[in-house]
Amino acid sequence: MTAINTAEQPITALRRWAILFTVTLATTQYAMAILVVSVLLPQMQGSLSATQDEIAWVMTFNILATAVVTPMAGWLEARFGRRMVMLGGVAGFLVATVACGLSTNLSVLVLFRIAQGAFGAPLVPLSQAIVLDIFPKRQHGIATSVFGMAVVVGPVIGPLLGGYLAEFHGWPAAFFMFIPISVLAFLGLAALLPEKGGQARTRLDWTGFLALSTAVIAFQLLLSRGQRLDWFDSPEIIIEAVVAIVAFHIFVVHSLTAMRPFLNPRLLLDRNFVLGICIVTVYGMLNFTPMVLLPPMLQGVMGYPDSIIGFLLGMRGAGAIAGFFAAMFISRLDPRVGMTLGYLIQAASGVYMSNFDVNTTIADVAINSALQGLAVGIIWVPLTVATFRTLDPRYLAEGSAIYHLLRNLGSSVFISLSVTLVIVSTAVNYAGMSEFISDYNKALSLPWLLGAWNTGSATGLAALSGEIGRQAALIGYINAFKAYTIASLAVLPLIAIVRIPRN
Repeated sequence: MTAINTAEQPITALRRWAILFTVTLATTQYAMAILVVSVLLPQMQGSLSATQDEIAWVMTFNILATAVVTPMAGWLEARFGRRMVMLGGVAGFLVATVACGLSTNLSVLVLFRIAQGAFGAPLVPLSQAIVLDIFPKRQHGIATSVFGMAVVVGPVIGPLLGGYLAEFHGWPAAFFMFIPISVLAFLGLAALLPEKGGQARTRLDWTGFLALSTAVIAFQLLLSRGQRLDWFDSPEIIIEAVVAIVAFHIFVVHSLTAMRPFLNPRLLLDRNFVLGICIVTVYGMLNFTPMVLLPPMLQGVMGYPDSIIGFLLGMRGAGAIAGFFAAMFISRLDPRVGMTLGYLIQAASGVYMSNFDVNTTIADVAINSALQGLAVGIIWVPLTVATFRTLDPRYLAEGSAIYHLLRNLGSSVFISLSVTLVIVSTAVNYAGMSEFISDYNKALSLPWLLGAWNTGSATGLAALSGEIGRQAALIGYINAFKAYTIASLAVLPLIAIVRIPRN
């Protein structure tokens, strides 16, 4: 194989930190763009004359593109070189984002959202590989703290800024806000990033790539559409499940037998890496789930206005920033200490949420959101350091791609399960509580029991039904928060068996 450019020049400390700032900026814009559409969907639906099911494809196809291209990060670096992939990713992301803002029909918007996800997907794993590669191991803690803010805080900031701009300037403005960030990131990368990788004859294992891509696409479609189609009562969901299982089986068999598989199974021989990707899957499961569950609960059950909900989500971002700063100091300790502390804080926040009721105050929710963010920030740094501590530097890009793929899949899986749990629990509890509203229930004849409600008129019954529905929904959310707590505690045994080699 002929290397395009393998010369490695010493990197000064100033340049090292400048590269960290630049790749963090590139990652931040992509992380912000992932969820920014979530607050724009109502506006886009009306502007583009789309149904609720049609407009959902704007987010679904972006997620699919991200899931397909993320595992390619290692091969892209090996084939085209780290510098070219990063510059191409930022430039392609910028063009696709501007095109999203200029789109006048749904088909074009979906097409460019696919391009946005495809060009942006390699940025996160390659940026993490760059950070771990250019910094000595003694500085991995502080460098990962700075970089981690982009990955974790970006999805919190994106919807807040995007929602504000969309409210006053229309939904295209939420896409145009990325232009200065992308331009600055591109110029910084062009000036600072050294070349690495780039083998002119590196071939792509098409069998492994297509098998894994098919499995991931089918699985993501199953998760995205399962609730709307009533899960396995739908032929589409059954087909997607079968395709995902068969394709993943082909991928595993091929990876174990091929000479040069798409993803190197030797990575699984590293104990810390295997434990790390398992733990980061749980991390992904817990990261975004409260952001999905809390807004509808606060609005529908407790009647909070949108402005207050935005503030409460912002508290999560503030907590995350505090967590990353704390991690800079905690990283000097055994990484298992930081991970354990973070997951215990997450479990405490889950217990806190499990005790919410219809009279929960804004202060309670704000404190809980800050706790969740604090936990997320504390966990990320020691988790990343421990996962890649013993991994061969040659496999950093490939390992980072798997790391972030499983983080994203974990998030999709747990969000879908949590939303399903809320809906099913709400229906079951509504039916159970409604059984007590009957003429045969003599307690209802007591004048002080029903208060303002009554069963003698349609208006009274409607009001009573609404209150029962509100209480049933709250029980559903509490059940989901209990699952969140259990997942936070279930990962602790894995942390205990992580091996930390001595320097």
